Amino acid sequence: MSNSQSKKIFGLIGRHVDYSWSPLIHNTAFEALKLPGLFTIFNIASPEMIGDALRGSRALGIAGFSVTIPYKKTVVPFLDELSPEALSIGAVNAIVNDNGRLVGYNTDIDGFAAPLLPMAESIRNRPVCIFGNGGAALAAVEAFRRHFSPSSILLEVRDRQKAEDMLEEYKYRDIVTICSGREIDQPSCSKSIRDCRLLVNATPVGTAGRTEHGHSILPTGHGLLHDGQIVYDMVYNPLETPLLAEARAAGATIVHGIEMLIAQAARAFSIWTGQELPVDLVRKTVLAEIEKCGA
Repeated sequence: MSNSQSKKIFGLIGRHVDYSWSPLIHNTAFEALKLPGLFTIFNIASPEMIGDALRGSRALGIAGFSVTIPYKKTVVPFLDELSPEALSIGAVNAIVNDNGRLVGYNTDIDGFAAPLLPMAESIRNRPVCIFGNGGAALAAVEAFRRHFSPSSILLEVRDRQKAEDMLEEYKYRDIVTICSGREIDQPSCSKSIRDCRLLVNATPVGTAGRTEHGHSILPTGHGLLHDGQIVYDMVYNPLETPLLAEARAAGATIVHGIEMLIAQAARAFSIWTGQELPVDLVRKTVLAEIEKCGA
């Protein structure tokens, strides 16, 4: 690819997301496949600016976006069309600019499922627990419903009313129950968490560069993790979060957030370019960078 060749611009829409590995993932792929693309970060300070940003993207011809916390739902009203997956949960994490029409997709659902598929039979008909009730948690609920058929889903949340509203809106009340953060120390809630085959962190807690960095979603001395569990943290920076370190120490099987990041990125890359992300090269490159940074 000639250095003088014009490049399609892609970027990550988020807030305070300079820590993201997404530019490294996509730029590694563009270079390896000799595609004229460049991926960067667009930090948008407030939800009120999202409409202006997306309207500007049409005028500038920006080819596509990834979308992360806290804007996966915020972008929806400004899009022209949603894929069935995005429509199912009202959350978007990938946008294509199709000749001025902005089309929203959700690659989090299948991206979340990808590293769990080899363990699907051990999850089927077993209880699972998700911490959080934002767009990432919704993607996890939908992935469980589509791919794994757990016996039940326990949603551990800070805001019970917000979670109740979500269950009503997305018709999940038949498979999802709620435990609020204030109830986590109560015997019934703590037993439900201990009994889960799989625990998922779908919150930003533990992310490098945020105020929650170095913290776990679980209270000190909780005793909730054990060797019969799988613990999956959607946080990918640092590679091993406080939650995953606790889980490893307890003998649980751990799933790093970097696996979901790469899997959902691969689906977005295919939507944008029609080509397959070179997953092995991207994983090797990202892990080498994480090791270099001491993350």
